[in-house]
Amino acid sequence: MKELIVTKASGESVIFEMDKLRQSLRNSGASEEQIDKVVKQITPKLYHGIPTKKIYKWAFGLLKKGPREVAARYQLKRAIMDFGPSGFPFERFIGELYQKLGYQVQVSKIVHGTCIKHEIDVIARNEKEQLLVECKSHSLAGKMSDVKVPLYIQSRFLDVKSQWELDPDLTGLSLQGWVVTNTRFSPDAVKYAHCIGLNLLSWDYPASKCLKDYIDEFRLYPITCLTGISDAEKKVLLEKNIVLSHELQEDPGLLLRIGVADSRMEKIQEEIAKLIG
Repeated sequence: MKELIVTKASGESVIFEMDKLRQSLRNSGASEEQIDKVVKQITPKLYHGIPTKKIYKWAFGLLKKGPREVAARYQLKRAIMDFGPSGFPFERFIGELYQKLGYQVQVSKIVHGTCIKHEIDVIARNEKEQLLVECKSHSLAGKMSDVKVPLYIQSRFLDVKSQWELDPDLTGLSLQGWVVTNTRFSPDAVKYAHCIGLNLLSWDYPASKCLKDYIDEFRLYPITCLTGISDAEKKVLLEKNIVLSHELQEDPGLLLRIGVADSRMEKIQEEIAKLIG
């Protein structure tokens, strides 16, 4: 294939790399046969300047014709951006992650700083440390958390930390500030956070253990990635504070209570079982 320019969600123009498409399909669990089939069908449709979103949509549509759990994993990044505008589903999702990491967790907690009160998205504690975690959720793939985010969160953390240091129950614990986003941090945001000791976690940062790695490790697949339930049904579940696929597996009645027909239940539960593994 001749050099092809594609347009990312951020508006940036980059050279299309077929190997990256193949790897993203492979990461979703697609077989080499499936990957070859997708590439073969997509390649003739490509044109200069094509949005990467369109390529993703074509690939997802083709994957849906095969094992549903593969398509579900392929749309994982998009699914986390589909939590909705409130931000709370993402906070609960991150709270679940820290629980898997062995922390006791509180979500959406009001705490006192030296100067003012703060509503903290997630407070996570274990025998060695207590974390203040702020969650920044974006609904657009091209949206980054820029340097203003860690600047703001650091000031909140320092105000709260000054009070935590006076709490005898927290004596000896490492007190840390964290920012977690479902997309990416700008280079300046990373540079600033590293300089002042604020911890960052995003879809692909840090390279050694990013958000996507944790999701796969702990099988924390959101309901929004499931292909067997409609967008309207996902919205109702999120409004009921149901965020993760395993919650539907543990209580199948949740689907019945929102009007999902018995005839669809078996396929949905099969998709969840294969997705979670």
